[in-house]
Amino acid sequence: MDLVTAVYRTKAKFPKDELFGITSQLRRAAVSVPSNIAEGQGRLSEKEFRYFLGQARGSLMEVETQLQIAENLGYIEKESTRELFASCAEVGRVLNGLLSSVAKQAGL
Repeated sequence: MDLVTAVYRTKAKFPKDELFGITSQLRRAAVSVPSNIAEGQGRLSEKEFRYFLGQARGSLMEVETQLQIAENLGYIEKESTRELFASCAEVGRVLNGLLSSVAKQAGL
């Protein structure tokens, strides 16, 4: 959730003509990360939970890619990108831990 908040605050600095471009894509991908975790947690099987954790990890990779594009275009400063990448890395560690834990419970 903290990553989503940080992304929303950062995207406020983007040009207005990007409102329906990378800004929208970045927001959707960021929101998708915790949303997929929550949806997976609400499912009835560990297999479904793993699937949604995988979706969340894919969305996290999208966020990282879009942040790099935004930096390359000059929409955000390198320092902001670095801080957001650090948040992405932390979320990635949590996701990997959850995936490992669920896999162990499933005997995989």
